[in-house]
Amino acid sequence: GPCCWDDVLLPNRIHGVCQSQDCEGSVAEFYLKCAAHPTCDNDSSAALDLIMPNTRRVPCIACTDIMTPVLVFQCAERHVICLECFHMYCVTRLNERQFIQEPLVGYSLPCAAGCPDSLIKEVHHFRVLGDEQYERYQRYAAEECVLQMGGVLCPAPGCGAGLLPVDDGRRVGCELGNGLGCGFIFCRDCNAEYHEGPCRQRTDTAAGSALQGYIVDEEAALRARWEQASQETIAETTRPCPKCQVPVEKNGGCMHMVCLRPQCKFEWCWLCRVEWNRECMGNHWFG
Repeated sequence: GPCCWDDVLLPNRIHGVCQSQDCEGSVAEFYLKCAAHPTCDNDSSAALDLIMPNTRRVPCIACTDIMTPVLVFQCAERHVICLECFHMYCVTRLNERQFIQEPLVGYSLPCAAGCPDSLIKEVHHFRVLGDEQYERYQRYAAEECVLQMGGVLCPAPGCGAGLLPVDDGRRVGCELGNGLGCGFIFCRDCNAEYHEGPCRQRTDTAAGSALQGYIVDEEAALRARWEQASQETIAETTRPCPKCQVPVEKNGGCMHMVCLRPQCKFEWCWLCRVEWNRECMGNHWFG
C-alpha cells in the first residue's frame, strides 16, 4: 500500500504482483473519491494533497489558532493556514481580482505570506470555497484567460461573454448563436455602443450659456445634471492608472496603488503617478 502522497500521485511508484488469476500486472494505479458523494466507476477525482490533518498542531498563519484540517502551502517554509482563513483569503483575492493566471497551472494563488514559488498547482483545492464562490472563481478564470489571449469581454449588462475578435478593429459584435452572445455591437476602445469617430470624452463646455429655441424636459434636465455631477465626482475622487488609464478610486490607506484591471495590475504612487519605488515608500508611503 501507499506510504505517502508521492506513492499515490506519481506514476510507477508502487510495484508488486497482481493476485488476480492470469494477470501479469505489476504496477498499482490509485483513484481517489469522496466517500460522501459516490460517483460512477469511470469518474476519477483530484487529490487535494495540500489539505491534511494538523497532527503537528501548527498554528494558522492568519488567525494563529490551532485548527484541523489545514492547508499547507507549497512554499519553502510550508506555511499552514486553517480552511476558514483560506476561504477568506481566496474570497478577498477574488474580490480584488488578484488571482494569478499561470499557463501551466491555471488560475491560482501563492502562499498567503507572499512566498516565492508557492503557487497552488492543483487548482481543485479551490473547491473548498463552496459552490457559489467556486462558480465565481471559474468565471473570473475564464475571463482572465480570454483577456490574456487578446480577447475582450462584452460590456452589455447581464452578458459579459468572452470574445476573440479576428482583427484589431474597433467594431466588435457579440454574435448570437447556440444560446450565447447578446448581439450588442460596441467600441473596443471605450466599451460604449459602437460609434464612428473618436470616443466620447468629458469636455468642459459652458452649458446653458446660449439661448435655446426649445423647452427642455425637467426630468431629462435632472438626469443630465446627475450625469454631469457623477462625471465631476469621478474626476475629483479618482486618478487614471498611469499604465492603462482606467480610473482608480482611493478610499483611504497608503499611497501604494495597484490597478484592479486583471490584465494590468500596475503598481504606482497616488501622489507621483509613477511606478511605485523606494523613494515613494520612504517619503510619502502614508501621506
